[in-house]
Amino acid sequence: MKVDWLIVGAGFTGLVLAERIASQLDEKVLVVERRNHIGGNAYDHYDENGIMVHRYGPHLFHTNSEKVWRYLSQFTEWHPYYHRVLALVDGKKVPVPFNLNSLYAVFTPGYASKLEELLLKHYGFGNKVPILKLRREASGELQFLAEYVYEKVFYGYNLKQWDLTPEELSPGVTGRVPIHISRDDRYFQDKYQAIPKHGYTQMLQRMANHPNIKVLLNSDYREIEDEVKFDGMVYTGLIDEFFNFTYGELPYRSLQFEFSYHSVDAYQEVAQVNYPNEQAFTRISEYKHITGQRAYGTTLSIEYPLAYRRGQNLPYYPVPREENRKRYNLYLSEAESLNQRVLFAGRLADYKYYNMDQAVARALGVFEKQVARGKKS
Repeated sequence: MKVDWLIVGAGFTGLVLAERIASQLDEKVLVVERRNHIGGNAYDHYDENGIMVHRYGPHLFHTNSEKVWRYLSQFTEWHPYYHRVLALVDGKKVPVPFNLNSLYAVFTPGYASKLEELLLKHYGFGNKVPILKLRREASGELQFLAEYVYEKVFYGYNLKQWDLTPEELSPGVTGRVPIHISRDDRYFQDKYQAIPKHGYTQMLQRMANHPNIKVLLNSDYREIEDEVKFDGMVYTGLIDEFFNFTYGELPYRSLQFEFSYHSVDAYQEVAQVNYPNEQAFTRISEYKHITGQRAYGTTLSIEYPLAYRRGQNLPYYPVPREENRKRYNLYLSEAESLNQRVLFAGRLADYKYYNMDQAVARALGVFEKQVARGKKS
């Protein structure tokens, strides 16, 4: 078999690149995927009770990039959705990220008003303050607030998610869930927030539905590498695995999900409720809140973080620590020595956490700057 490109991985990164190469360059692409479905961790499907679920946990699309939004809009209609999250704190469900409304959910009105006034005075309305920054800078009543949010909302969840304290991770992680000095309860404030109207899988299937694209599931690319001739490769898998773990394994965190069906219209108030403290799990997600589906009953997933073990579970999150970045850079040097014969992109290949819009933007960038430009030079 002869193709122009072999793409390893049928997630967002691989399928965006496949679509661009096929439609813009009119070249043949073979996409090889280990799993029995396309879509990577964004894969969604109807369960045995007819409820649309996200097999690998809730995926919430949000972006400020008009370019990314317009690109994906070629392949889907959208269901508007604004994600809201509650956290169980001292027996009360509190909006997170912690904001001005959260103050009134956990403190008496008088004390909440005092804290609100101090936050507005020191940081201004609408700003977001990372919790470690507030702990470092605050004094008096704000120091109390910083310690409260750190201990009750942030620390336990972070420890379960990463098996590390917040201080042991890069600042980018702690900055993802700040104190928001606002009454906006939405988890994200991006310009575009929506879910593909008929699901991520259908959107990505439309992306792959091009006569120049063939998708091979249930296959490791090494199994067919000698049988397929190709001019270029895009690799979206584990970069350390590609190089046979020459410098050792890069660590990841994994997840385990327990799905359950309930004969009620709604199980909880919002799509996601976090459990930062007592329980072993981190969150419960209810998918009908996200999809807007009207159906009898509802399906939940309970999420347990755990260490990634090669061959036993799936790698979800690169562990953002300096020592891991240094090891990744050794693999990156190996990748660069291949002189564009293999392009590496995606969460696993870049060893970097990407939201879905960031994965799309990365793939579009690789196409424009490396694939298409290479054809012109």
